Amino acid sequence: MQNKGAILTFAILLAAVCLYQLTFTWKAKQVEKAAIEYAQGDPDKEYFYLDSISGEVVYNFLGLKKFTYKDVKELEMNLGLDLKGGMNVTLEVEVKDLIRAMSNYSSDSTFNAAIAHAEELQENSQTDFVDLFGQAFEEIDPNAKLASIFNTLELRDRINFNSTNAEVLEVIHQETSAAIDNAFNILRTRIDRFGVAQPNIQQLQTKGRILVELPGVKDQNRVRNLLQGTATLEFWETYDNQEAYPYLLQANERIKEMGLGDETDTDEVSDEDAVTTETDTTSAEESSLLSELEAGAESDTTAAMDNLADFKKEYPLFALLNPSTDQAGQLLQGPWVGMAQARDTSKINEYLQMQQIKNIFPRNMFFRWAANSVDEAGNFYRLAALKVTTRDGRAPLTGEVITDARQDYDQMGSNPEVAMSMNAEGSKTWQRMTKENIGKSIAIVLDDYVRSAPNVINEISGGRSSITGLESIEEAKDLANILKSGKMPAPARIIQEEIVGPSLGQEAINSGFFSFMIAFILVLVYMLFFYSKNAGLVANIALIANMFFIIGILASLGAVLTLPGIAGIVLTIGMSVDANVLIYERVQEEIRSGKGIKLAISDGYKNAYSAIIDGQVTTLLTGIVLYLFGSGPIKGFATTLIIGILTSLFSAIFITRLIFEWRLGRNKKILFTSTLTDNWLRSTAIKFLEKRRTFYIISGALIILSIGSLAVRGLNYGIDFKGGRTYVVRFDQDVQVADVQQALADVYGEAPEVKIYGENNQVRITTEYKIEDNSENIDNEVEEMLMVGLQNGGFIDKNVTLEQFTNEYQMSSQKVGPTISDDIRKESAIAIVFSLIIIFIYILIRFNNWQYGLGAVAALAHDSLIVLGIFSLAYGVLPFSLEIDQAFIAAILTVLGYSINDTVVVFDRIREYLHLHPKRKREENTDSALNSTLRRTFSTSLSTFVVLLAIFLFGGETIRGFTFALLVGVVVGTYSSIFIATPIAFDTQKRVAKVAAKRKK
Repeated sequence: MQNKGAILTFAILLAAVCLYQLTFTWKAKQVEKAAIEYAQGDPDKEYFYLDSISGEVVYNFLGLKKFTYKDVKELEMNLGLDLKGGMNVTLEVEVKDLIRAMSNYSSDSTFNAAIAHAEELQENSQTDFVDLFGQAFEEIDPNAKLASIFNTLELRDRINFNSTNAEVLEVIHQETSAAIDNAFNILRTRIDRFGVAQPNIQQLQTKGRILVELPGVKDQNRVRNLLQGTATLEFWETYDNQEAYPYLLQANERIKEMGLGDETDTDEVSDEDAVTTETDTTSAEESSLLSELEAGAESDTTAAMDNLADFKKEYPLFALLNPSTDQAGQLLQGPWVGMAQARDTSKINEYLQMQQIKNIFPRNMFFRWAANSVDEAGNFYRLAALKVTTRDGRAPLTGEVITDARQDYDQMGSNPEVAMSMNAEGSKTWQRMTKENIGKSIAIVLDDYVRSAPNVINEISGGRSSITGLESIEEAKDLANILKSGKMPAPARIIQEEIVGPSLGQEAINSGFFSFMIAFILVLVYMLFFYSKNAGLVANIALIANMFFIIGILASLGAVLTLPGIAGIVLTIGMSVDANVLIYERVQEEIRSGKGIKLAISDGYKNAYSAIIDGQVTTLLTGIVLYLFGSGPIKGFATTLIIGILTSLFSAIFITRLIFEWRLGRNKKILFTSTLTDNWLRSTAIKFLEKRRTFYIISGALIILSIGSLAVRGLNYGIDFKGGRTYVVRFDQDVQVADVQQALADVYGEAPEVKIYGENNQVRITTEYKIEDNSENIDNEVEEMLMVGLQNGGFIDKNVTLEQFTNEYQMSSQKVGPTISDDIRKESAIAIVFSLIIIFIYILIRFNNWQYGLGAVAALAHDSLIVLGIFSLAYGVLPFSLEIDQAFIAAILTVLGYSINDTVVVFDRIREYLHLHPKRKREENTDSALNSTLRRTFSTSLSTFVVLLAIFLFGGETIRGFTFALLVGVVVGTYSSIFIATPIAFDTQKRVAKVAAKRKK
């Protein structure tokens, strides 16, 4: 074996990287275990514990690098929402509303007709809406000019009457893109403030859509309101720090008088409790801040303090809020009155909201926190004092007056700044505000957080001004986007949503882990039984290494492990056995031909490479298609499948070879078969091709039956494909489906679909009620109607609140809007067709024979039709969900990958036999090749089937339909690779040969 040292080095390095990455998950669990012990069942105390140490060092890697708890959480293995609960939301910014706003809501008939036509075109197109609008406008009136509609005051600098339609569309593209970016930034800021661990927010490929994943959230209504609320941008005058400080001193004294400073640390984490931290960096930082406060305080009492506890009692407010002073203790100028740790901001807010404390401050003084932290770790935030100057208490200036804002440079061209323009009304107010606040700051507040507080240098007239003093181009761009967000007319609306309760997530973890362990043990036992304790043990070592590599690489890539992802890993167990089986069978053939064990192993590996690579590459291509066209859990399944294929190849080919080389070097005995299985399917001589017409008839009958069922019964489409809302609700007692259906029909006006889901006290409710309504509160409204209907039906107590219902009874929910469902249908069809095309092309190139490609694709079409037919015939009959959704498409594509893997192995052996025995008849070579692969087909198919059966039985209700499709697919795929793909390839080759012979005559 060449390059043995390099392969061993790579294996060790890969193992080290995986181990290093997984230590973060271990450390995070260790910290969270300490939090649970500290909280004693109180979730609020648990949250406070973790929040309080988020910036503290909890992991010191070999003394080389220190990681805070926040760092560790970001680097740990990510679990999907279906495993730990939470919300997955897809929002969409309505581009058509943005276009209407840019036209100042023009009443032009051509313009409005073009908008309506573009909406129709979008139903069957993935093209950007702006391009569809331009296309529709051109179709309705080729001579009309967009410039006449969009030459508004806000856009007059970029669009004039001479601008072409293409130029106007380019401006619209830029404006809509900027508005969507603004919406994304606003959502990201809101989510960061929501306090969710490991949130994920990203813009999707379809313009205007934003994906938000919030693990562990419980208050669904709050999240919906938070995500869909319109951004509020305000400009406020400010108090100077020196003006506000005396009031803060009085507030501190009042708090002390009220005895709040004497509170025990029941809500704080003491040094004894923080057993998981390795260095107490927080207390060091706190001491530093307090020492600065002591230097600036006028009372001699502080200097005489013996310890921090006494200081907190004497200065309860300033123990949390460090006043803004310089190193000499002098108060700084500006609106910032202090700085506090993130964990203390809620306590400071609580103090400042007390009526006894509010009475101390001027009636027009209020406080707001900065949106951005002072430090990179996100531990410290500043507090600003703002001033109300209007009679109604509203901000004197809002974001609606902003006509443009962009990142620019000063006159020297070196320092970044933001150029801002306002409309006429805003210009007047801005001129007054700047005139009255020269030398002071004006705070720019977005969603109640201060994003910037620039200092006014002089009076600004005309509405054009520049904001300078920015530290970087990125800061300038962010501020420009924030200013532009104030005029964003279209808030984001939820078009797809999935919610999984924490209890259901824990059940999924338990069932997934249980099915994984059963499947894993079964495969290990089977390999030992079939291939002896020598070779079987080596294969098992490679399998264990493979599992370790998969988990480690998933963690390293930051990939999300979902329940379908666990299924992907378990499926990989079964499929990774295939490479070992191919190698072992070839080694046995070499041994039986009379070769010594060393040469037999060497030649066995060489001869198996072709079949291994061909089979795994076709499955890998299927996984890539799934990854490209899938989303959410399906993408997670594809990720684990792809990684699993690559790691199983490395483990099966290289790790096993290293172990065998090591054993050979020490003259240890190696057996590749056990006594019981040595002759199993060894000398078969089945005439497969003689019986091909029989199997054509069987398959034809199954296909006709499937097509008939599809035509008559159709398929049970899930909400992924038809749109709607689905709720899984668990009751305290068993229920009757008809009773639940009637109770909900009374509130919805139509009977929803209700099915028992797993247990008799758990149902799955599907409704299309108001699914096309995109109003802000519609999701909360439909959910509340669900609760009311169940209360009226007597299924839950009438005293149960909506919060209790969503936390205790509603296990999960899912919403798919009609636009999303249409896109999913198209993407699914594209994925299947694209998979068939690339598989055909690969086989055509690899075997240089289109007949092989035709046989393979015919077998895949055969497999797909039969699986679809079984789902059509069996839905409503079998006691589990057989819906056609994204998971089913993933199952179909996986079946295609598995089936083609089987087929390619057979084709590879046929090609080899044709080369070795050119004088034999093609029929004889084909039958011999099929017989020689039976042992491999049996071992691979049986191990994969057993693995999938374990998932089906123990993996939980949520993926039962998914694994049922895979189970059926394994059986049908194994059958088709032998009885359909090979005979079709043989018959077409035979026919082509006859035609060629006739032409020669």
